[in-house]
Amino acid sequence: MGEQSRIIKLDATDSTNQYLKDLLQTKNASDFTVVVAKKQLKGRGQMGAAWQSEDGKNLTFSALKKFNSFSTEHQFNLNIAVSLAVCDVLNTMDLPNVRVKWPNDILSGSSKICGILIENILKGQEIQYSIIGIGLNVNQTSFDNLDKAASMHTISGRVFDLDELLHLILDSMKHRLLDIEDKTIAELLPEYEQHLFRKDKPSTFTNSKGERFMGFIRGVSETGKLVLELEDRIFREYDLKEVSLL
Repeated sequence: MGEQSRIIKLDATDSTNQYLKDLLQTKNASDFTVVVAKKQLKGRGQMGAAWQSEDGKNLTFSALKKFNSFSTEHQFNLNIAVSLAVCDVLNTMDLPNVRVKWPNDILSGSSKICGILIENILKGQEIQYSIIGIGLNVNQTSFDNLDKAASMHTISGRVFDLDELLHLILDSMKHRLLDIEDKTIAELLPEYEQHLFRKDKPSTFTNSKGERFMGFIRGVSETGKLVLELEDRIFREYDLKEVSLL
């Protein structure tokens, strides 16, 4: 699928996303340059949550994607493409019930096995580069006090080859990101919504004030907000900082 990715392997780094950002400052990195670290010292998830990872057991990497003309208003397309790329690969590994927990955690059943952190570098209203960070729990067996965490190994009982997994995900990502600049979010949403965790099931959420409320996830809006149906058939859209699913 086009040119080979340039893969930079590191024993340890603070953050693979940061490493790629620094690389961009110093030289012109080619499309799909990938940084893989055996150990991430300061890996972080959405909203600054720490990401725990045992050395050499999991896949932590970041990939650089360059764009020609990609408007920031379509940036949720990236979440969709990358989330589905990971789902594609996990589905071929026979992991049960692979779902996307909006906006970008990947679950098997109700256990989180993958976190995605996409950082965009803008030029005006256009996304010039995306740095796509992926942390996938692969062969790790113990998780300190993270009740919802699991790995591909704890779920399936199999041991996976990290290199092979990396290449499968990169191929899948290249495929999903092909012509992403020309696609509308409306074209991409139906498949994403099919993978949405707890869609159409009664669920409990907390808002930014920490108050709990009930609702149904009905889908995702064209700007990437979560669409919830509340009581009395009221529909509301929430962005990342406004709601979390318990």
